[in-house]
Order: sequence, then C-alpha cells, then structure tokens
Amino acid sequence: MNMLLSLLINIFLSTLLIIIAFFIPQINIYAEKVHAYECGFDPMGSARLPFSMKFFLVAITFLLFDLEIALLLPLPWAVQSLSMHQMMLLSFSLLTILSLGLAYEWMQKSLEWTE
Repeated sequence: MNMLLSLLINIFLSTLLIIIAFFIPQINIYAEKVHAYECGFDPMGSARLPFSMKFFLVAITFLLFDLEIALLLPLPWAVQSLSMHQMMLLSFSLLTILSLGLAYEWMQKSLEWTE
C-alpha cells in the first residue's frame, strides 16, 4: 500500500512539474543566452558543429561495456553470500553477455573508423 501511494505521488509530482515547465514561457530571453559559453570569452568558432556519429556510437558502446565491468567488480564479495556454484554461474553469464555484445558490435562494424 505504501509503495502504491509513493508511486502515485511521484507520478503526480512529475506530471505537475512537466506541465508547469511546459506552460510557463521563458522570460528574459536575450542574445547572450543562446551563445555557447567559453570561459567568458567570445567563441572562436561555431559551437553548433555536428560531430561524427561513429564517435558517438563508440562512446555509447564504451559506456555500456564500462557499466558491465562495474557489475563484475563486486563478484569477489559475492563468494561470502552466495554459494560458489551460483557465483560462478552469475559471473559466466555476465561475461557471456559482455562477449556477445562485443561480438555484435564487431559484426556490425561499429568499432571501425574507416569505411
């Protein structure tokens, strides 16, 4: 019951904040707000340059694999709470998911910079 009440209150507050942000117009819009900030100096070039999609994909892939490695770090402490069989099964399943993800990225040629 408490969890349901908490969920409803969170949904209500989130919806209320979204509605308020949507309907309240931005006040005091002036030219300096739309420029990029570079340490108080005028920008040397345009700050709105597009960047390579390959770089974006490699960065997202790095973040995903980094997260999976972070999930593997507490496994030595899992020996104390789980049986050895459960810990090995968990670690091999995480490593399998990590290896399959790397193989998929490699087959899709997402890790190559040249075409």
